This record gives sequence, structure tokens and C-alpha cells, in this order.
Amino acid sequence: MKTADIVIHESQFPDNIRHHLVSSLRSRKINHKFHYDSVKQTQKWLALHQIYSPSRNDENCRAIYENSFEAAATKIKAKAVHIIGLGCGGGQKDTRLLELLKLRGKDIFYTPCDASTAMVLVARQAALACLREQNCFPFVCDLAVPDSLQKFLANRHPSIITFFGMIPNFEPQNVLPKLASLVRVKDRLLFSANVAPGKNYAAGMEKILPQYDNPPTRDWLMTFLLDLGVEKNDGKLKFTIESGAFGLKRIVARFHFIRPRQVELESEYFKFCAGDSVRLFFSYRYTPERVRKLLKRHGLEVCGEWVTKSEEEAVFLAARRTSARS
Repeated sequence: MKTADIVIHESQFPDNIRHHLVSSLRSRKINHKFHYDSVKQTQKWLALHQIYSPSRNDENCRAIYENSFEAAATKIKAKAVHIIGLGCGGGQKDTRLLELLKLRGKDIFYTPCDASTAMVLVARQAALACLREQNCFPFVCDLAVPDSLQKFLANRHPSIITFFGMIPNFEPQNVLPKLASLVRVKDRLLFSANVAPGKNYAAGMEKILPQYDNPPTRDWLMTFLLDLGVEKNDGKLKFTIESGAFGLKRIVARFHFIRPRQVELESEYFKFCAGDSVRLFFSYRYTPERVRKLLKRHGLEVCGEWVTKSEEEAVFLAARRTSARS
């Protein structure tokens, strides 16, 4: 019988999950982690990712990831390297990076980290194709909770911290300081960002809107509400382009109620009236220039960047700024 040892941070204990869920429903701003909470949601997201992710369907996009992995593997000189996959998803990209490091003769270690236990298990299974089980340390935690990673990652080898497809779903003023706090002098941060194509930021946002406003994405996002007891005919899911922090723009998905609905959660009731709305999702779109500027605010310097020909996705390699470079 096969088993898996997983460390679960208290941020994902049942009482805390319930607290975060209640907070989401009260504020009517759903924490993104609740879209990956069940196996059903995980499977829907993985299927959606397979259809719409450029890394699955664009050869050029796969190439920029491969180039970034090669660059990151070259930058780490230590014999032992620890990959920390924040928001690991299915772990395919992390596994490819592990393979490259292994080919270079490195001793490799891996921490797949996600709020979803199902995702962590999927990433763990993918990585075990090239990694010894005792070198894999699956960790379930809410990345939005302050200091949830600090103690767990305190004693580690020089690391490559990956953050693929995650930055768009966090407020930059919240996520960037946390990322920067994890990057030590000998570490590297490797992350992707959705990019608005072209020189006209607003026009670029309009161009990529269909990548979000489509049946598979709607089905995935609506799973959260439907599982709570909301019915499809209670309202409409709408996608809009809005302005966010630091002059950035983002795609926002909101469910607008057209009739009353009451949701019960363990004897607590949440009432929604006609005209009310719930923000289910948002995704920031960056530009390379904005990424460099924001990272600099937090003591990080971009030492490599790769942008697809479509200008819709980019990968960045960053390091802590030293006094000699600042």
C-alpha cells in the first residue's frame, strides 16, 4: 500500500479554512484557494489549463520556459539545490527544472507547496519520476497567510523558488514582500507573469479577455458557488477589465445575482439579494517594465527575462540585489 507523507500548515486546518471561507462570503471577495479546494475543482482546473495554457499549446512558450530553466540551473553553483514550488499546481514545470539540475549532477530536493492537498499530491507524483521520495517534502499551506513558509523553509540548501502562474492572482503589494523575504543571496526566484501584449496596455487587455471569458473557465469558477447551493439561474457570471494597484489592470470575474439566494454554512446563513455581486476571481496583467520596477521596490533584481512572441506570457529570473549592484 502506497502512502505519502505531507506536512499541513495550520493555515489549512479545518477551523482556519472555515474562517477564511466565512470571511470570503462576508466580504463577497472569494479567496482564490477555494477554486482548488476539492478534487473535482482540481481536475477541472487541470483540464482548463491543458486547453488554454500557452505552455501547453504554444511551442514558443514552452521554449521560453525551457530557456529560463537552463538559465536558472546555470546560476546555482551549489552541489545541492532545493526547488521550492510555491503554488505548484500539477508540478510539470518544477519537474522539468529538477530534471535539468539532475543532469548537471546536482543533489536535488523538492518542496511542492500549495493550498490544495490534491495539487500537492499531483506535483509530488510528477516529481518522483526523477527524485527520491526522501528528498521530496510536500507542504500544504495558504500562501496568503503571513510567515506560513518561513519556519518550514528555514534550514535549506541554496534554492530556486518557483512561482508559476500565481502572481496574477495576488495583490502585488501583498505577495511581492512575501516572495522577497524568502529569497536569500544565493537563491533565485523564477516566476511567470501574464502579460498584456502590444504597446497599448488597454488594447492588450481587451485582446486577452477571451482567454478568461470562455465555457471551461466559467464552469470551473462556478463550481465553488454551485457546491455552496447557489443555482446557475440565480444570476450571471460577468468578466470585466478593471484598474488595480500600481497602475496595473486586471481581469475580474463577478457573479451578479438576479434573484435572492440564501447560503447555509454550518448553521451560519449568508443572504444575497437581487443586484448583489460576488467577486470570484481576478488576474492581473503585467508588462516586463512594470515587473522590473515592482521587484526593485522589494530588493530584487531581474537577471533574466523571456517573453513569448505573442507577448502574452513572460518568465523572469530574479536575485536579491546586493550592495554592489544597488
